[in-house]
Amino acid sequence: MNRFHVHVSVNDLDESIGFYSKLFGTAPTVTEPNYAKWMLEDPRVNFAISHNQCGSAVGVNHLGLQVDSDAELAALETRFAEAGLAGVAEHGATCCYARSDKTWLQDPQGIAWENFHTLGSVPVFGGAGPELLRQGGNSCTPITETAAAGPTVAAPASRSSCGPKAAPNCCG
Repeated sequence: MNRFHVHVSVNDLDESIGFYSKLFGTAPTVTEPNYAKWMLEDPRVNFAISHNQCGSAVGVNHLGLQVDSDAELAALETRFAEAGLAGVAEHGATCCYARSDKTWLQDPQGIAWENFHTLGSVPVFGGAGPELLRQGGNSCTPITETAAAGPTVAAPASRSSCGPKAAPNCCG
């Protein structure tokens, strides 16, 4: 089953944790020095915030769909490919205190969509995240075109972060 994902960059993490805890009526599921996440069932959403430490704009950092299995992620990736949506695969990525397999897409307005299956937790925040899309992929995650098959995504090797411009300790 899919869970909607929203990640917002904020200026003041403590103030935002207070606001969203009141809004959702519950404390975060995960709280770290630069990150918090609520895994809500009603509405079914993975809502995350992080301190705006990377110079990105405050506000929506990215959206996405979280799935419960590798098979569900593969089904999403197949649907994207059949629809002609080019994406960037990021398998074994560590970001936002989790290790996940992901496919990043970008909507027509430039909003990044992270579609992912979480594999476990890790003690680090950093990762390339939507920056992969802003760079048009990188040497680890090239997007390739084939005349017969349309857009495809090349899967990178497992890693803790990838991309020559990925900022340390920065998810998106």
